[in-house]
Amino acid sequence: MKKKALSLVLALSMVSALVAGCGSTSESATEEAATEEATTEEAATEEAAAEEGAETTTDASAIKVGVIYVGDENEGYTAAHMDGIDDMAEALGLSEDQIIEKTTIPEDESCYDAAVDLAEQGCNLIFGTSFGHESYLIQAATEYPDVQFFHATGYQAATSGLSNMHNYFTKIYEARYVSGVVAGLKLNEMIANGDITEDEALVGYVGAYPYAEVVSGYTSFFLGVRSICPSATMEVQYTNSWADMSGENEVATKLIEDGCVLISQHADTTGAPSACEAAGVPCVGYNVDMTTVAPNCALTSAANNWGAYYTLAVENYLNGVENPVDWAEGYADGTVYITPLNDAAIAEGTADKVAEVEAGLADGSIHVFDTSTFTVNGSTLEELIESGDDYAAYADATSDGYYHESELVSAPSFDLRIDGITEK
Repeated sequence: MKKKALSLVLALSMVSALVAGCGSTSESATEEAATEEATTEEAATEEAAAEEGAETTTDASAIKVGVIYVGDENEGYTAAHMDGIDDMAEALGLSEDQIIEKTTIPEDESCYDAAVDLAEQGCNLIFGTSFGHESYLIQAATEYPDVQFFHATGYQAATSGLSNMHNYFTKIYEARYVSGVVAGLKLNEMIANGDITEDEALVGYVGAYPYAEVVSGYTSFFLGVRSICPSATMEVQYTNSWADMSGENEVATKLIEDGCVLISQHADTTGAPSACEAAGVPCVGYNVDMTTVAPNCALTSAANNWGAYYTLAVENYLNGVENPVDWAEGYADGTVYITPLNDAAIAEGTADKVAEVEAGLADGSIHVFDTSTFTVNGSTLEELIESGDDYAAYADATSDGYYHESELVSAPSFDLRIDGITEK
C-alpha cells in the first residue's frame, strides 16, 4: 500500500516535471525565434544601408596613391600635375607617406614597370600623366584588377573592357582660347601703334608633336586670336618632344626669324619664353606663369587646375562612388584658367575682355570651335561632313553649330588643319 502510494507520488512528480519541461522548451523556442527575427531585421537594415552607400566609405588614412610622371618639377606640365596631387592630399588629409611619385618615366616599358611597382607597394589608385603611358597602364590594370588606374590625355579606357581603367583631361582648349584673346588684343595694340601692319600679324607656335592634343590646342588659341584680330595668321613648328628647353628655344628663334611677332606654345619648358624675352617679342606660355623668365614679354599662360580632378577621383574612391570612364571639365568647373595677366606687357582693356570671355565659356554662350569662325580648304566643317569621305568621322561631335571637343571622349580629338595656319 505504501509502495503503491509512493509509486503514485513518483508518477505524479514525473508528470509534473514533464509538464514543467514542456513549458520551458516552448518559452525557449519563442525567445530563440524572436532573437532570430531581430537578427534578420538588423541584417536587412545593414544591407539596405550598404546599398545606399552608408557602409562603403574608406578611411583616407588607409589608402596609398601612386603617380607616374613623364618629367619632373623642372618642366611645367609635370609641375602642374604635382601641384594638383599636393592640392588633393591637403584637401583629403593624406600624409606624404601615402603618396608614391615616380618622375621622368619614359613612354615605354618603363611605365609598365613603374605601375607594377606601385601596385606591389600597395597603391589603391595609380595615375599616369602622359599620352604614351596609356598602353602600359592598361597592361598593368589587366593584371591588377583591384587597383584603380587613371590616365591623362588618353582615349582607350572606354574600349579596354576594364572597370578599373579611366581617362581624364581638362578642357584646356578653353583657356588656350582665352590666352588667344589676350594675344589678339596685343596684336591690335601693335597695329594701332604702327609697330606692325595688319598683314604682318603673324603668330608663331611652338608645338611638341603633331598629335590631336596639340592641334586642338593651337587651333583653339588661334581662334581666340582671330576673334580679336581677324587679319592674324599663324605658323606652327614642332620640337618632337614634350620637354626640350634648348629645342623649344631654337624653334621659337626660328619662328621669330620667319617674321612672327608673337609666340605661343604647347611645349612644357621655359625655352620659348626665354627666346622671346631676348628678342623683345610678346609671348603666351603654357602650364606656369612665364614672367619669371620673360618679365617684359610674357602676357599670360594657359593652365590646368589638376587638383580639381585628383581630389574628385580619390574622394570618389573613398566614398565608394564609381569614377567615370571619361572625364573632362573646363571653366564651368574651375579646372582651367590663365595665369595672372602681366601688366608690363598686356594691351589696355585686356582684363575686362578676358572676364567677359571667361564668363561666356563658363555659361556656354561661347563655343571655342564655333564652325562659323573657321574653314578648312575654304569649306565649313558641316559642308565637309556632308561631302563624306574622311570628314564623316567628325559628324558625331558636330552639332548645334560647333564641334563638341572633349564631350564624347575626354581626350582632344579636333585634328583638322584650318585655314590661316601653316605647319613646318
